Amino acid sequence: MSSGTFWNADLDALQFTACNGGNCLVHRRAFRAVLRKSPLMEDCIAFYAVNQATLQAAATEKIEEHRIGDGQSFHLNSRQIRRWLVMTRLAEILHDQTLDGQLGAE
Repeated sequence: MSSGTFWNADLDALQFTACNGGNCLVHRRAFRAVLRKSPLMEDCIAFYAVNQATLQAAATEKIEEHRIGDGQSFHLNSRQIRRWLVMTRLAEILHDQTLDGQLGAE
C-alpha cells in the first residue's frame, strides 16, 4: 500500500490520499458490492493494491465533476468504482487487440 493509504477502523473504510490532497474513503459496503462477497479488511486492502490506479482515476473524476476543493475529503461508492473498472478493462482489451493487429487491419 502506498503512503497515505490505510484502513480507517473508526469508519470501516479504506482511506487514501487523493490528487486534491484530501482523503478519499471507500467503505467496506462499497467493496462488498464490487467484490460480491462480505470482504475482510485484508480483502479491501488487497483489492486497492491491485487496482490503485483505477481507484485514483475514479477519485480524480469525482473531484473534477463535483468540484471538490483542495484538501476536502469525500467517498467513492461502488457504482463509481465499477464504472472505472469497466473502462480500465476495456482499455486493456483494446490495447491488447491493437498490439495483436486485430484492430485497424483491413
